[in-house]
Amino acid sequence: MKFRALPLFAVVLAFLSSPPSSARQPTLRLDLVAGGLSSPIAIVDAGDGSGRLFVIEQGDELVPNEKTGRIRIIEDGTLLATPFLTIAGLANGNEQGFLGLAFHPSYSANGFFYVNYTRGNGDTIVSRFEVSAGNANLADANSEMVMMTIDQPFSNHNGGHLLFGPDGYLYISSGDGGSANDPGNRAQNLSLRLGKLLRIDVDGALPFAIPGDNPFVGTAGALGEIWSYGLRNPWRFSFDRLTGDLLIGDVGQVAREEIDFQPAASGGGENWGWRCYEGDNPFNTTGCGPIGDYEFPILSYTHGGGRCSVTGGYRYRGPWSSLDGYYVYGDFCTGQIWGATSADNLTWNNVELLNTSLLITSFGEDSMGSLYVADRSGSIYRVIGFQEVLSDGFESGDCTGWPVVVGGC
Repeated sequence: MKFRALPLFAVVLAFLSSPPSSARQPTLRLDLVAGGLSSPIAIVDAGDGSGRLFVIEQGDELVPNEKTGRIRIIEDGTLLATPFLTIAGLANGNEQGFLGLAFHPSYSANGFFYVNYTRGNGDTIVSRFEVSAGNANLADANSEMVMMTIDQPFSNHNGGHLLFGPDGYLYISSGDGGSANDPGNRAQNLSLRLGKLLRIDVDGALPFAIPGDNPFVGTAGALGEIWSYGLRNPWRFSFDRLTGDLLIGDVGQVAREEIDFQPAASGGGENWGWRCYEGDNPFNTTGCGPIGDYEFPILSYTHGGGRCSVTGGYRYRGPWSSLDGYYVYGDFCTGQIWGATSADNLTWNNVELLNTSLLITSFGEDSMGSLYVADRSGSIYRVIGFQEVLSDGFESGDCTGWPVVVGGC
């Protein structure tokens, strides 16, 4: 189901734009939650009421040419020494390793969680594990059930994010198969899982069922698990916990990074354009359809100023009301964090919220909607809406006396 296609000039992101006049731009600070991690790449709440944060470590090369990835637990501000789960024998490329984690909506009852990793030959594996029967902080390493294997022709662009949607289905992001310029035009090929967002029912059958309302069910030559397509390397997507809208950060090729938006009412089937378009610019239109066949990003930015790779984030619905409704996202190379707001989901206002030195690999939410940032250098930070923290006796916007780790006034 298509919902709009904006002309190219309408989607260029302005970095110096201002929030709506009725809104006051929030000032952020980042407080250190935990350090000492190895290449943290995802932050996940189990939804079990425990308050624990589960952090993926992408992997260390403990054995030559192999990575060992882990899930670590932060409990009451302490990084636990024993990993929740360790997976060895992973592929060793820069974009390979342990990439994704999602907990079943009924995790408290069934103990199921799902992971995405690249095994030694480079292929993507999506598996289900179970928590240990006798220890809530330890997974049963022998409980793996492989649900899906995706052949990867190259070592990069693996996507790898997993997330349960408001509908209870598991969404899986997959990159275009790698190399550069999508040489096989895989993102546009509906017979392949590459360059897609997939949607499966983990409860309907083993290893999974395909929801009957997926957009390509019954379409000749198309895989039923495809929800949308035309993605290059979707690096983190999220659902607005208030509205159910879906936002995707898709990494660009040589010039443009993009954020894609799918309203909650969509029935799927969007074509996000790659490789015909990179962001809002034509890229390789050989064999492509008319412009109306594609959905263009709500936000797009260039690689100027050292920017190189978008990290998709979340539309903030946490405790700091000054941040409410801001879609918070960043750039891996520059550490810039931006916030975008919209009253109608058509026109978006974008502002820089914080300029950091972090290598931003991921954002994450806890059960209360508080937002966290992962720094590849080894730390996890919590996003604080600084203007509103007045109870400690400091004036709004005054950093004096605050234990500011990153950012400030």
